[in-house]
Amino acid sequence: MAAPLVVTPGMGIGPEVTLRAVARSGWDDLVLVGRRSALDAANRAVGLPLRAVDAPRPAGDAVAVLDPGDEDEPTEVAAIRLGALACLDGRAAALVTGPIHKMRLARQGFAFPGHTGFLGHLCGVDRPVMAFAGEKLRVALLTTHRPLASVPEAITGERVRHVVRVAVEALRRDLGLAAPRVALCGLNPHAGEEGLLGREELERMAPAAEALRAEGLDLRGPVSAETAFLSALRGEVDLVVAAYHDQGLVALKAVEFGRSVNWTLGLPIVRTSVDHGTADDLVGTGRADPSSMEAALGLARRIVARRAGG
Repeated sequence: MAAPLVVTPGMGIGPEVTLRAVARSGWDDLVLVGRRSALDAANRAVGLPLRAVDAPRPAGDAVAVLDPGDEDEPTEVAAIRLGALACLDGRAAALVTGPIHKMRLARQGFAFPGHTGFLGHLCGVDRPVMAFAGEKLRVALLTTHRPLASVPEAITGERVRHVVRVAVEALRRDLGLAAPRVALCGLNPHAGEEGLLGREELERMAPAAEALRAEGLDLRGPVSAETAFLSALRGEVDLVVAAYHDQGLVALKAVEFGRSVNWTLGLPIVRTSVDHGTADDLVGTGRADPSSMEAALGLARRIVARRAGG
């Protein structure tokens, strides 16, 4: 039997959207790892057959549920840890995660600002890349969860080269794009306006972009963010590399919210996730949309099949 996908439902609306997405997309190749009581509560509105398992393996004619039961850390953190380690040792084919509430976990001792850094730690990767894939737009981020005031110093030529290389390799290997076209957003308005509005583009980003083009990569920029995203929407580029979190995600979510997938690049495992938070105000209302979780499951399955040669 092929290794299953491990799905961590997460917090807030996570269990609800996970079960609804599973009901739509099928469950014979996945295992839900999370608190059984939360899944049972969410399942009252869905009615899926759930069956407890003691290891990451499908349950056949029911949805397999594995409760990590770790008393040393929050259940949601223990679930992510178990899922990542199962992928690393070959017991799972991919990890698909639901939303977590970062501050709530931080108050319980969680030392990472989100999934990406924690997964990098578990996988021994210093610089995983946060990316998002939608139907019309794909975005990778040079910087992620940091105060805006600290972003300029974090935009280095080395960081630009790393993110672009990792993103291009993922597009080639996992999506089958032989020659990915990438647009690099400048940090400042109008990509610095030749130094008038900032010099990060001239001094750091442009030299890195030139080095990447010398390697044969199809990279445009640094250009203004509006130019980059318009090019992507017109189908002229395959991925936009944004300088900071909101520069990339405001554009992406304005167009793709609820349909895009958070996709971690540069890990030795496959990891996808929803594009939204815990939305605690929607818990139990029946209004939480499972589309992003369904898309995350679909992308993980496609990547796994592609890597297996299927």
